[in-house]
This record gives sequence, C-alpha cells and structure tokens, in this order.
Amino acid sequence: MARTAIVAWYYGVYSAASAMTAAMDASFQDNHAETARKWQERFPANNLAMHPFADCLSSVIPATVETELATVKVRGQHSLVNKPTTAQEAWGCCAEYLSGTAGWERSNVEERVRETAQFKALGVSDFRTKAARELRDISYARRGISFLHQASRYRGKANYRDAIYLAYGTSVPNQLSGFVDDMLIVLKGFAAMAGAYCSL
Repeated sequence: MARTAIVAWYYGVYSAASAMTAAMDASFQDNHAETARKWQERFPANNLAMHPFADCLSSVIPATVETELATVKVRGQHSLVNKPTTAQEAWGCCAEYLSGTAGWERSNVEERVRETAQFKALGVSDFRTKAARELRDISYARRGISFLHQASRYRGKANYRDAIYLAYGTSVPNQLSGFVDDMLIVLKGFAAMAGAYCSL
C-alpha cells in the first residue's frame, strides 16, 4: 500500500508542478528531470514557492551545498531515522532529506560523467586527477536540487527499492503509521500552492 501511495503522491506533485510551469510561460517539459529543473529555476530559485517547498540548492558542489544548507538547518535538525514530533524536528527532517538528496545526486552525476567520452579519454577510473575533477565539478555545478527532485527520489525508492528504506521510523509498523495521511497533507499543501499560482 505504501508503495502505491508514494507513486500516486509523486504524480500528484509532479502534475501540480507541471501546471505551474505551464501557467508561467506556456511550456511543457518532455520528462521528469526537465520538469524538476524548470520548476526549480522558475519557482524556488526566484522565491516563488512556499515553504517547505521553497528549499533548494543551486548546485551539488559540496561547498555550495554546505553553505546553502546552513540557512535551512537553522530551522531545526533531526535524524530521518526517528519520526519528528515537533515542527522544529520536522524542519530538521526537511534539511536532512535535502542534504541526502544532494549526496545521492552527486553519485548519479559521477556515474554519468564516467560514461562520457571526455572522461574515458582521460584513461582514469576515478576523480583523483585535476582533469577528472574539473569534468565532474562542471556537472555538479549544473545540477540543482529542489522539492521536486526530492519527490522523484522518494518515488524511486518506492519503485525500485524495498520499503524498509523509506526513511520513516525504525520499524515497518512505525514507518506506515500515519504515513499515507502525512503524504496527503503534503500533497494538499503543494496542490494549494500550485492552484493559487495558476489562478493568478
């Protein structure tokens, strides 16, 4: 049930974000990654999204992530292992997932860079050389993270990984207790923001 709910939740968020980008400039992206990129560029990066959906990182360069996360972490810090019980802890979870998504995306970027002709031409297998790091860092700089990227990552966990890794409590019963209801609250909030923007 949780997996189905997560996928349905994601498509609700994705559709609302697509509506926002279409309302802004009549554009429609061909895939999820482009929709996430465009939504971030148009809304969170321009302070046109409401919190907690406004949190974003302009790139996944480690120093940039650390600097930009500092303002997010001021609201609260809390481990994703334990369900938050206060607003401050919930804000902390938002910061943790944003940070984790940046790390996850860095790994994805590195995999993609390793497949490029430029990287293969270097004759290396890692990023220890200056030339390899420069290639990687150019790609890091192009990749920002927003709520839509985080939602997509969560959908990926539901589609491709065991539900035990959904970062919601320390045991399966705790993971699912209130989980679907909480997702609905988040979706309603995002849809309300999108609806308000689209009605302008």
